[in-house]
Amino acid sequence: MTGKLLIMYGTETGNSEYLAMDAEKLASEHGMDVQVNAMDELSVDEISTYENVVIVCSTWGDGEQPDNAQELFDDFTDSPDGCMEGVNFAVLALGDSAFDMFCQSGIEWDEIFEKKGGNRVNKRIDCDTDYEDYAEEWIDETLKLMKV
Repeated sequence: MTGKLLIMYGTETGNSEYLAMDAEKLASEHGMDVQVNAMDELSVDEISTYENVVIVCSTWGDGEQPDNAQELFDDFTDSPDGCMEGVNFAVLALGDSAFDMFCQSGIEWDEIFEKKGGNRVNKRIDCDTDYEDYAEEWIDETLKLMKV
């Protein structure tokens, strides 16, 4: 495993990508070696090589994964239990509380990482449309909790 931090994002409108870039900046300020990727640029095997992973994912439509996250999520679902053993993770979920399936995609990522053996280092944060201040505080807190 590398000591690097992976920030992976799933997005339809770009909000998760912008948050991932903000997290990258904060991680760099913490002196962390960080990489940011869209979920459609990654594989389960590649993710399992990281010691620390921050997942930033928005919910789309009726509680669905964003287009750039669906294939990776399906691959995670089909991957063996234990494949994320030794990986510290935390999930920042974006959504709109006007919808019934508020932050459903982030909830699913949080559950699947734990099911596959990942170690949750911070509780998931479910962010509504006015997320900026809450998200930045959570990212800063999460980065301090990750062992790098």
